[in-house]
Amino acid sequence: MVEHSPSGGIGIEVWVVQMEAKAMKAKWLYGGILASAIAIPAFGQISVTIGAPPPPIRYEVRPPMPGEGYVWVDGYWGPDDGHYVWIPGAWRRPPFNGAYWSHPHYDHYNDGWHMHEGHWDHEDHGDHHDDHHHR
Repeated sequence: MVEHSPSGGIGIEVWVVQMEAKAMKAKWLYGGILASAIAIPAFGQISVTIGAPPPPIRYEVRPPMPGEGYVWVDGYWGPDDGHYVWIPGAWRRPPFNGAYWSHPHYDHYNDGWHMHEGHWDHEDHGDHHDDHHHR
């Protein structure tokens, strides 16, 4: 119920409460939009579809580690205008402590082979294609 002052207007206390309620709704709305904008790039990966399966992974001789704290990032077959090109492996520094490289890989679907880009991750899911290689 809206209270009116003797002069015919809304009481100042009621008006302040209504303005605070509107401000709170706006903060929640803008906060939700901001959270969505931040979360979408984190989960969005580009998926490329190619009809033929990728060639077998190449064995690469790793050059010496350039220094402490580097991790070997395996080479992979990358898409290039509907074909595969070999992207050689390289030594990289993880972007944060405990990071591991989740290698790019392909999965077969009804419309062809979809590439899933490699990325640094917080948790090792144990799905490495080269677990049989001894380091």
